Amino acid sequence: MILSRRSFLAGSAGLIALHPFSARAQANQAHLRIMETTDIHVHVYPYDYYSDRQIDTVGLARTASLIDGIRAEATNSIVLDNGDFLQGNPMGDYIAYERGMKDGDMHPVIEALNTLGIDASTLGNHEFNYGLDFLMKSLAGSGYPVVSANVLKKRGATPTEDETLVPPYVILDRQITDGSGETHPIRIGIIGFVPPQIMNWDRKHLEGNVEVRDIVEAAQAYVPQIRAEGADLVIALSHSGIGAEEHQDMMEDAAIPLARVEGIDAVLTGHSHQVFPGPDYADWPGVDVDAGTIGGKPGVMAGFWGSHMGLIDLLLERDGSGWRVASHDVEARPISARDAEGTVSALVESDEEILQSVEQEHEETLDYIRRAVGKTDAPLYSYFALVADDPSVQIVSNAQTWYIEQMMQGTPHEGLPILSAAAPFKAGGRGGPDYYTDVAAGDVAIKNVADLYLYPNTVRAVRVTGAQVKDWLERSAGAFNQIEAGAQDAPLLNPDFPSYNFDVMDGVTYAIDLSQPSKFDSDGGLANPEAIRIVDLRYQGEPIDPAQEFIVATNNYRASGGGSFPGTGDTVVFEGPDTNRDVIVRYIVDQGTISPSADANWTFAPMDGTTAVFQTGPNGAQYAESIESVEVEPIGETEDGFAEFRLYL
Repeated sequence: MILSRRSFLAGSAGLIALHPFSARAQANQAHLRIMETTDIHVHVYPYDYYSDRQIDTVGLARTASLIDGIRAEATNSIVLDNGDFLQGNPMGDYIAYERGMKDGDMHPVIEALNTLGIDASTLGNHEFNYGLDFLMKSLAGSGYPVVSANVLKKRGATPTEDETLVPPYVILDRQITDGSGETHPIRIGIIGFVPPQIMNWDRKHLEGNVEVRDIVEAAQAYVPQIRAEGADLVIALSHSGIGAEEHQDMMEDAAIPLARVEGIDAVLTGHSHQVFPGPDYADWPGVDVDAGTIGGKPGVMAGFWGSHMGLIDLLLERDGSGWRVASHDVEARPISARDAEGTVSALVESDEEILQSVEQEHEETLDYIRRAVGKTDAPLYSYFALVADDPSVQIVSNAQTWYIEQMMQGTPHEGLPILSAAAPFKAGGRGGPDYYTDVAAGDVAIKNVADLYLYPNTVRAVRVTGAQVKDWLERSAGAFNQIEAGAQDAPLLNPDFPSYNFDVMDGVTYAIDLSQPSKFDSDGGLANPEAIRIVDLRYQGEPIDPAQEFIVATNNYRASGGGSFPGTGDTVVFEGPDTNRDVIVRYIVDQGTISPSADANWTFAPMDGTTAVFQTGPNGAQYAESIESVEVEPIGETEDGFAEFRLYL
């Protein structure tokens, strides 16, 4: 095992800011600090590779500074990583797709974790994204044990007879110093788990190569064995979020029933990219935010991308020849803070040793994001995304459809028609006349993807009916004002309707009748129940069947009910582990050359003798004549720099 200046501390001298457990510990008591990193996703540097700039909200280098401070506050400490370290930003893609991992190579995030001196880690679901060969070559460089109890190379009659991909658990033999300064041996069992859904999410890499078991089933088998081998404590590294209170077979978010397995003393969670303890889980059944418990046991979830460090403080008491938990404290410490005006400030500086450990790969990644990873045979722009089918939205829809088609294979939803919903994010408004996507035809760099997709949403799919598809589009059509037939230069766009709620549905064709009022108000409430703006809605050329079922590819915000769209909230059938940005990058790499030209699958219903006006960025004029399905002409510029156009309905 590689040891560093950050190794497990026992009886350190010169301690500062002692935690009460350390200050009050008696001769038969000891204070143990358990620190967690989770869902790092290759974010070692505090850097957003998509926007190509430093940021203060992410980075293992920042978390490492917190960890150093925590280690100095207590007599005994241990650091554990909870998975999803190998994939998740362009550095991860650069290593996987460009540099590769040959035998003996060191993966940069493994190098950083070695430098940090972590004691053990588990596998997250994203560790499998690049295939098993890449994973195992990456893990070969780890100077710490990596465990996972429910991913199997060969299934046995019981879990303890399985041949697991990596060791199911490890028992760390350490020395711990009690309140009187005496040292004693302590044996700490570490067991890891990953969502069984990896078999769906990475089927192409895993099918026929590994199997999975239910998380709780594996824990119930292995934890007694760990105890029988002499572990004083058992810590579960649960790369599985906080979900339902009651156990369900093969559940994805199993932290609560896992914590209730007898013999587990503490649970470190992740996967959900949220924070526990914290308001994310206020009033959540089975957890206690104030006490910091999950299923009655000390538990923590440390955000994502290094945003927080999870901390469980245990006051241990000697119980015969072993140790038991007498009391605990739990918190998730952030690396940054946001004030009332939304301004972010760093709470810690980066650890220079961590930065230096991956400096070369960071610089290589910057070169990678700044050069082409594919080509587009048409420009990608959003200047007219609110008045016509748009190439910047089209490429998002194409990528989502490509991804969800793969994810539906082998599921009960395979064979259902797949639609894709996407909205323009950069469409002027309060962002100003330059706030538009504009990528020229030709080379596409990874950092251009941030111009196409602003938010770190994850891909989801919902199962809806044709009737719900129609109402989804009725909700989207609230972006427009009602216009009387024959009106001249009527204002087209509803200023209270954000562009990110203007979903275009790819895979169907339709028209929007602006003579009708909007069925829904700007908040999604039913305003005019009898109104019909969506007309001539067709699937494969035929009028859509209200009872037919569809899969709609979208993002987590929309699928979970964001924007109050009909057909969302309780219809989710797939929650992808990948961000929409990552999917777009993969799609571009897969296609080589993308063809994002809009297919004009929607337009406005004709209104003879009627015109409307709208504003866009002045740079959009160069594309005005290439727009299909609508006729527009420039009519001047506004005082605040927008170009004004007339739309002939």
